[in-house]
Amino acid sequence: MNWIALIIAGIFEIGWPLGLKLSQQPENNKLSWIIFSIVCMSVSGGFLWYAQKSIPIGTAYAVWTGIGAVGTLLVGILFFQDSAGILRLLSALLIVVGIIGLKLF
Repeated sequence: MNWIALIIAGIFEIGWPLGLKLSQQPENNKLSWIIFSIVCMSVSGGFLWYAQKSIPIGTAYAVWTGIGAVGTLLVGILFFQDSAGILRLLSALLIVVGIIGLKLF
């Protein structure tokens, strides 16, 4: 259950930079997206807190930030035309491999 909580925390970790990015778009309501970001930060932190009850802090933090970093990178590529260069994707793959290694070992 704690690993599921950690994955949920990582998914919400993607939400807050997304909300901040969307708050910068002229056609969007700035305040609504900033509030969305704050809610995502809070939910993410709450699930991380819960997950750390049985997952070592270093592992939990690395997985949490890794999911957030790779997820946000993918959102940027898919929806904001961020660069999808091979070295960026390879670097993200290394983060994923590190997360899997932390889970396995």
